[in-house]
Amino acid sequence: MVERRPLLTALTHTVLILGVVVIAFPLYLTFVASTHTTPDLMQSPMPLLPGSHFLQNYLDAWNGTGAGAGSKAPVARMMMVSLITALIIALGKIAISLLSAFAIVYFRFPFRNFVFWAIFITLMLPVEVRIGPTYKVVADFGMLDTYAGLTVPLIASATATFLFRQFFLTVPEELVEAARIDGAGPMRFFKDVLLPLSMTSIAALFVIQFIYGWNQYLWPLLVTTNESMYPVVIGIKRMISGGDSEMQWNVVMATAMMAMIPPATIVILMQKWFVKGLVDTEK
Repeated sequence: MVERRPLLTALTHTVLILGVVVIAFPLYLTFVASTHTTPDLMQSPMPLLPGSHFLQNYLDAWNGTGAGAGSKAPVARMMMVSLITALIIALGKIAISLLSAFAIVYFRFPFRNFVFWAIFITLMLPVEVRIGPTYKVVADFGMLDTYAGLTVPLIASATATFLFRQFFLTVPEELVEAARIDGAGPMRFFKDVLLPLSMTSIAALFVIQFIYGWNQYLWPLLVTTNESMYPVVIGIKRMISGGDSEMQWNVVMATAMMAMIPPATIVILMQKWFVKGLVDTEK
């Protein structure tokens, strides 16, 4: 029987509450700043309670009607670009990784293990390392300021391929034999057996890869020069003009708050599947 220790329980909860406060307080300040005017934010000390300009600031950011010196691209457009980019990257990574792992595990061909390790070694070559040659290729193919340029160089994933390969290796051989006896071909076995068994892993990887795609900064910074193709992370940077010009920090903070909504929503809605995909051992 577990012994109850009130003092230890109180200490544990105190530490947890302090941790939540430390993490949540900057988010709260961002929200407060998004509800005030710029002159209010320049005061010392900064207001710690929400103001009365919530709707106006968010509409200015959403429609791109702010009066600051930085970029005035509508946040609605930027969030659409980020959403499309994140979905293409997440779904593309999962689809390619599933098929790659399926081929490596269930097909016999020369140098099969070499192919797998060649894919796995690419983990040592992230986009930041190969960014110069990758940019040259994208530019030569005319993919600057396009969704293809934003997504294709990021769409392969050695990590996801490795995870799916390890999962496929745990699938009982009896299932493969049963599928063969029933006359199922390779793709029928993949669609009707492997995909349903992989759903929790797919959900967990989707959450991770969606957030990865949504938060991309360095690559979109290089391949986008047109405001209509700015992802929201780049848009926030472009809004901060620098120099001596007055910054509309309230609009910037409103944009930052809106930029957090889609990934937070994905995590909340898929939390159960995400946790199950990471820790569930019953396949």
